[in-house]
Amino acid sequence: MNIARRFVSLILIIASIFGFSKISKAESLIDKITASKRPIVLFGASSTALRPGTKTYGELLQQTFQEKNIPVEVINAGVPGNTTALALQRFQKDVLDHNPSLVVIQFGINDSAVDVWKDPPIKKPRVELPDFLMNMELIIDRIHNQNGEVILMSPQRMSWSKKTRELYGKPPYVLDDEDGFNVILDTYVAGLRELAVRKNDRFIDINAAYSKHPSGYGEPYSKLLNQDGMHPNDKGHKLVFDLLIEQLSRPISKQ
Repeated sequence: MNIARRFVSLILIIASIFGFSKISKAESLIDKITASKRPIVLFGASSTALRPGTKTYGELLQQTFQEKNIPVEVINAGVPGNTTALALQRFQKDVLDHNPSLVVIQFGINDSAVDVWKDPPIKKPRVELPDFLMNMELIIDRIHNQNGEVILMSPQRMSWSKKTRELYGKPPYVLDDEDGFNVILDTYVAGLRELAVRKNDRFIDINAAYSKHPSGYGEPYSKLLNQDGMHPNDKGHKLVFDLLIEQLSRPISKQ
């Protein structure tokens, strides 16, 4: 898709969300959220949290709501370094106490990390996959029990950098593979896909969107990341924002 067609597609999506188009009479998720007068909470780790020098997807979302006079508050509950185990400790205060209409959840990178750089090296993820999925399901169920909607997002892909090569450049990671920093993360993303289907929740596959980036934009997905190879830059957050906007525009009956 060329640049002009991308631009037109994005305009149509935003127009349908914010009432500039009669494309569909079906109630969308943003319609339901606006009517509820309850906030949206973004629950995650450093890929969600505010980051100096970067315009995060949460900031883009709140800015868009303000520009279009949409009375929905966006609460950023991202905390750098959080695993799902740590996130559960603050879940009530940072999420449920706000009585959100929607929670956008993104975890996985910290949970799946195998700290091979420690002495002696750690040989398993910080939160192993079954426990990660159990934690995620508990989070989702408690949001549902409070009549909140859920959008589950996979974490973005990562690329090797000088620092990550020094820290993580040994098994189970594959140093001589351009994509070798994602070998453990990929299993967590697959688990999230299955969980979203099982819980009948909306799912945004950020990981897959990063993988498709080269064919769509003519540049590698590493261009969506900061120099650390782990955190989204402005381009990366804009991609997440575009996918979130698209999801919010979809009719509730067509998840």
